[in-house]
Amino acid sequence: MKRINIIMIVLIAFTSVAAQDVSTSVSKRGTTAAPFLSISQGARATSMGSAFVAVADDPTAIFWNPAGIAKIPGGSVTFDHTKWIADLSYNYMAASYNLGDYGAVGISFLSSSMEDMAVRTIEKPEGTGETFNAKDAVFSVAYAISLTDNFAIGFNPKFIMQSIWRTSASAFALDMGVIYKTPFDGIILAMSIQNFGTKMKLDGTSALVLYDPDPNTTGNNGKIPAYLQTDQWELPLTFRVGLSYEPFRTELHSMVVAFDALHPSDDYESINIGAEYGFSDMFFLRGGYKSLFLQDSEESFTLGAGIKQNFFGNVGIKIDYSYGDFGRLKDVQKISVGVTF
Repeated sequence: MKRINIIMIVLIAFTSVAAQDVSTSVSKRGTTAAPFLSISQGARATSMGSAFVAVADDPTAIFWNPAGIAKIPGGSVTFDHTKWIADLSYNYMAASYNLGDYGAVGISFLSSSMEDMAVRTIEKPEGTGETFNAKDAVFSVAYAISLTDNFAIGFNPKFIMQSIWRTSASAFALDMGVIYKTPFDGIILAMSIQNFGTKMKLDGTSALVLYDPDPNTTGNNGKIPAYLQTDQWELPLTFRVGLSYEPFRTELHSMVVAFDALHPSDDYESINIGAEYGFSDMFFLRGGYKSLFLQDSEESFTLGAGIKQNFFGNVGIKIDYSYGDFGRLKDVQKISVGVTF
């Protein structure tokens, strides 16, 4: 317990230092790079209002709270597809494997998908005949270990990449999380910090321009090759603390209720709430509300359902669906397929 208390104190102190420049009076929206890192992953978690940091018991725990993979028995893989706003799509894969006393390992990969767009200029507003697109990607390798039967800690280092036209940017970041099964029956406390890492800066050949250092002088070279200087931007650092509570679990019925409080570096604080009802550990109904108390948020209620079936002994298939209301931006739908073995 002494070792656990020290770890908890270190994590809380680390989070306080990392977030010390975040003002509660200024939202700082739109001031970070790679905002796709904040998109919820996993249809199950999303349908529960993204209140999942203390639940985190499937491979998407790598995104929500890497400590969670220490509680997943055997091996597990999840494939997730998100129909995002503005005709964007995101594909996510996460896998974990439990090594017993040696902890658990996991990997994840996220990439974006979008149609090519026409290159337009002032001289050619209808298009130059060229096309371009933008891409987001992140790859991570996670590790978690249970220090006691009730306490687990996890780490998730990752490589992040963004590109648009002929420019690109990359960064390294680290996610950390802990899960603590409290002495109170059915209550789990957890916290995580996401995207603590380096800054991102776009650079590439499309920043190359022809520059005239003295346009008022004739006879000089007015087409000197030069590069536009781009700025560096922080990653969207997010601190989450959450509780999950299991009011009942019988052979036929189960219920999980979860609450997450968020402290992001690029927005105001907010709360996510969600719940999941299961029948016979086979059929599931879920609902939640995201970004509660967040000013001017387009996100609100979420709904979802899932089905799980075991085959050939310990091999199981999971299919989950989620729907999220996004206000004036319509809706976001997600489907996940998982395999356990």
